[in-house]
Amino acid sequence: MARPAQARVGRIIEHLSRWTAYGGGLILMGIALTTVLSITGRALTGAGLGPIRGDYEIVEMGCAVAVFGFLPWCQLRRGHVTVDIFISTLPDRVQAVLGLIGDLLLTCAAFVILWRLWLGFGEKFPFGSDAMRDWLGMGAKPFFAESTYELEIPLWIPFGLCVIGAALFFVVALFTVWRSLGWVIDGKEQPA
Repeated sequence: MARPAQARVGRIIEHLSRWTAYGGGLILMGIALTTVLSITGRALTGAGLGPIRGDYEIVEMGCAVAVFGFLPWCQLRRGHVTVDIFISTLPDRVQAVLGLIGDLLLTCAAFVILWRLWLGFGEKFPFGSDAMRDWLGMGAKPFFAESTYELEIPLWIPFGLCVIGAALFFVVALFTVWRSLGWVIDGKEQPA
């Protein structure tokens, strides 16, 4: 009964993670295009062109959002750095147990990242009643909405997008712990 449920949840999580990673890739392509156009504009100032206004802000925010778009897919596929030279010589069950320990540690890290980003988002998000903000653990409403210097983009927008990616990262990390428990029971890890 648990295996079919795990397979169904796994398909949903894989679908969400894949499309979030695609979104991160599109953002990186947009950043690359923005950078190329801005550098080209700087080089051609004599021809009446110039740099893209706020290019540093676009790159900064875009990279942050893209990273959180990639983390769920990386966790699902076990793409984080491991010491395979040492681990590959161990018995299959020990490899499965070490994989479970790694997934548990990454789940803890994903929770801390989500928690801290949520608190940061609460400091930037200028909306909502005090009761709602207390219920959601967002803290007091900021006195003014912070925005970027040049483009004046409210900072709560990229923070919110990063929170969404971090939440999916945490959910995927929980799923990988569930998956790893099954592998420990089976005595062998399966390809991710």
